[in-house]
Amino acid sequence: MGDLVLETERLILRKIDEGDAVLQDRVLNTPAVMEHLGGVIELHEIEAKHAKSMGWFAREGFGFMMMIEKVSGDLVGHCGMKRVDNPLAPNIGDFEIGWLVREDRWRRGYAHEAMRGVIDWAFHSIGAPYLVALTSNANIGSWKLMEKLGMRRRKDLDFSDAAFPPEDNPTIQYSLTKEQWETT
Repeated sequence: MGDLVLETERLILRKIDEGDAVLQDRVLNTPAVMEHLGGVIELHEIEAKHAKSMGWFAREGFGFMMMIEKVSGDLVGHCGMKRVDNPLAPNIGDFEIGWLVREDRWRRGYAHEAMRGVIDWAFHSIGAPYLVALTSNANIGSWKLMEKLGMRRRKDLDFSDAAFPPEDNPTIQYSLTKEQWETT
């Protein structure tokens, strides 16, 4: 099962390992899943993202993880935490959470369940003072989940990124402090 990081009622969240890029490419790298993330990407781009995540875990003790469904053993998504690293963002270095879930598992609460675990881990094990999440206004499901998690819209952190199409600009951000989390 790889290096277990977190476990929720229905999910195992484990560190990414060398063989996961092909699996992610096959299961998660679809037009529907990647619609607001810049579109389907090449395998070498997934491998580069996985290498970055493995590096984050080695350096900082956190990164992105594979979401494995306990009952089936299937990969159902990808989630975790990293530092904001988009050079256009006004808050480079902040703790950023994120997720994606395979299309045939949408609307089953997997992202919500996984992110509750990630947020608890970020605040109580990693010591993050606050978290941000980035999306586009067009990605309604994403920002609705941010709101369901108790995150608050931060228009002061919006930025435009020419790497994304006009409908996915600007990039919008939500944030959550440890204090806000503990009162939700």
